[in-house]
Amino acid sequence: MKIFITGTAGFIGFHLSRLLLEQGHSVHGYDGMTDYYSVALKRQRHALLHQYPGFKATEARLEDTSALEQAARMAQPDAIVHLAAQAGVRYSLENPRAYIDSNLIGSFNVLQVAQTLRPQHLLMASTSSVYGANTLMPFAEAQQTDTPLTLYAATKKANEAMAHSYAHIYGLPTTLFRFFTVYGPWGRPDMALFKFTEGILQARPIDIYNHGQMLRDFTYVDDLVHAIGLLIGTPPAPPGQRGAAIEADTLSPAAPWRVVNIGNSDPVRLLDFVEAIEAELGKTAIRNYLPMQTGDVPATWADCGLLQRLTGYRPKTPIRQGVAQFVRWYLEHYRS
Repeated sequence: MKIFITGTAGFIGFHLSRLLLEQGHSVHGYDGMTDYYSVALKRQRHALLHQYPGFKATEARLEDTSALEQAARMAQPDAIVHLAAQAGVRYSLENPRAYIDSNLIGSFNVLQVAQTLRPQHLLMASTSSVYGANTLMPFAEAQQTDTPLTLYAATKKANEAMAHSYAHIYGLPTTLFRFFTVYGPWGRPDMALFKFTEGILQARPIDIYNHGQMLRDFTYVDDLVHAIGLLIGTPPAPPGQRGAAIEADTLSPAAPWRVVNIGNSDPVRLLDFVEAIEAELGKTAIRNYLPMQTGDVPATWADCGLLQRLTGYRPKTPIRQGVAQFVRWYLEHYRS
């Protein structure tokens, strides 16, 4: 297949692109190389992808409509996977405009390209943050998501609604996937695993919010991209062309559209997560306990039954194994 992926220099986009290239697909990447975090790290990811003959890339922002249209037309994709976004829950409190420009305007531009080129399947990243103030665990896709706690979550909720309207109007098969705390090698420097590892190695205090009383459904990146790869080949059927119903499916009655959780379905205590990092590094963290941050939630937990029913797959990497893989990469990358 020919696949057009936005955000290929990003953490998840890099891993997904590498997986698909290794499977023999061709990938045309699109990335703005924004400076939210180290551009050098992004370029290193892209350099690895350029070692595959099936990889091409365009460097431009999602807001650059002409560049996006030109790149997508060049790719002539069978599928589009839209991962590029302004990430970070906390950063949305500091720079909300970046989320409007990238996550709303940028995603609108991707939808416009998709309705013009009509790929077999459009897939777009959402987030567990859309569950907002919900307290019923585990989070299931059918739950209401009307209480976002940050602008980041609100933009992702808007993306889901925007994508539904395009799926309905243009008959465009569309899948939204909600990610749950993705971690692993080549991860973002603003994420907890990276910051904790760096802080412990440098004997600096690490900030632990809500005094450590938090649960997270940590999802190893290889599991996540494997699930996305399977979903690429599972486009939702339009109304009137559907076979037997799947239990708890989120297929829209008005469009070829569904939303799917991708998580490990095994929430981990934040303090257990810290202890796993300490064990791998052989060093004890200096812990700075703090109150809950604005916009944060005490727990996340994914119901991934729908993912398993659709693809036969469920993420399964245990936290200590995933942390060990990250620490090994970190030490090789930054201390070699």
